[in-house]
Amino acid sequence: MGQRSGIVIVILLLSLAFASPAFDIADLSHLDSGRVYAPNALWMENPIELTFGHSREVTVADLKGPAEITMIHFAMPATLALGREAILRIFWDDEESPSVECPLVDFFCDPAGQYDQVNTCLVNKRRGFNCYFPMPFRKHAVVQLVYDGDLPPGPDLISKMPCYSYVMVRTKTEIPEDSGYFHASWRQEALPLGLREYLALDAVGKGKFIGWNVTVRRPGSAGYPVDMNEKFFIDGEKQASVELQGIEDSFGFSWGFPPSDNVFPLTGYMKFFKGAAAYRFFLNDSISFSRSLRVTIGFGENEHPMFREVFGKETNPLQLSSTVYWYQKEPHHPLPPLPPVSERKPAPDDNPLWPFEEVLPATSELQSRSVRFLMHCGRPQKEVLYAEPGYSLTEVDGYSYDGWPPPVYHCRANARTLRIALAVPANVSGMLRLFMIDPDHFGGGRNQKVRVDGKEIETLSEFYEGKWIEIPITEKESADGRLEISVENLKTDSNAVMSQVEFIGK
Repeated sequence: MGQRSGIVIVILLLSLAFASPAFDIADLSHLDSGRVYAPNALWMENPIELTFGHSREVTVADLKGPAEITMIHFAMPATLALGREAILRIFWDDEESPSVECPLVDFFCDPAGQYDQVNTCLVNKRRGFNCYFPMPFRKHAVVQLVYDGDLPPGPDLISKMPCYSYVMVRTKTEIPEDSGYFHASWRQEALPLGLREYLALDAVGKGKFIGWNVTVRRPGSAGYPVDMNEKFFIDGEKQASVELQGIEDSFGFSWGFPPSDNVFPLTGYMKFFKGAAAYRFFLNDSISFSRSLRVTIGFGENEHPMFREVFGKETNPLQLSSTVYWYQKEPHHPLPPLPPVSERKPAPDDNPLWPFEEVLPATSELQSRSVRFLMHCGRPQKEVLYAEPGYSLTEVDGYSYDGWPPPVYHCRANARTLRIALAVPANVSGMLRLFMIDPDHFGGGRNQKVRVDGKEIETLSEFYEGKWIEIPITEKESADGRLEISVENLKTDSNAVMSQVEFIGK
């Protein structure tokens, strides 16, 4: 069964390749007049100037036209690891500004070099990178691989960069007038998406958009929205002719990205740290433009205002990256300059408040307020931040979540009833304080009932900005040395949540 599935996949891939404008299966028997050749570089059999033993910038192919690049191959480094320090650049017809400038890994739908294997109809990776975009040119083409790190040319650099390359080229008698030049550009930005949209492409000229790969994440957090739209503004239009609603739908999925990786010829999704990476190629539905094309990612005009509110805060940025592929007539609008290699790395995933630092109360501050117990529910590093002798967490019936926007990014939750039990000294009196917040308006806004030791305290709704509930505890109520807090979800499509528990003694 597994072998048959593999055969079916190969047939589908071949069918898609043959159906593309670059190749027609009916032409397979045609005896082409053009000559095919393949410049080699980077490997030790080649001249030193074609390796990273000589320079940190290697021209792997210097080609005369008219001709067409039909394939580009790079072997993986000896370390079998590569990040965004390797840059692919391609220049057409003696232009000064490159038409392709991307981190090599992102060009091959491998954002930041996170994946062992990538399978699409136009690029793939498995111990090597292969690309099949047809790239015609009329006069001259230069393909460069550039190292943008700290190592000097020499053996160490050779071991960390792709160790071999070849470029397949077919000569042509002429290039048709309606043929565009291949372009690709990479961007990355951390921004409050509720305030401004992410710009993936701002092209000027005549051309067509044929695909892209995109990543989205809230660094340090398991939560990220999928409710933004992908907008294609053609020839300066104010209202996008193509606006795909929901980022997961634009890449072929729905109701969020799936829980596991799904790699198809034209669309696909892969987990990217705690966020998502996805790609899509527009082979039969390329988006043509006569004067300009602007491609953005942002919330739709009629989307729930909560998304702009939550993700419009400077303290709650999303980090997006993209590689866009398109063809166009030259000259092209200069591509945005790549940031320094240190800024091209994905933001770290170990800080839920990135790019800020979490500030926790000092012990002296808590003691000055007579705090006996403090719990930040669902906080991944440590939930119980402070507990004096006789106070402890004894029971939790609810799962942890830490994907909300800061400053209160964590909670305990339960689809039915959340329960938290505390041990306290018998016959103690004081104030039990509970903090609850509904920042994501889950299920249209949470509605929940709070009880302590079975006694109904309050019913909460519309607590988007957060609310403290204060419950006086008498000696009689703590006689058994135990306090049980329960939060009941009152909606079928939501859950019950609590973010902080604090006990203040008298």
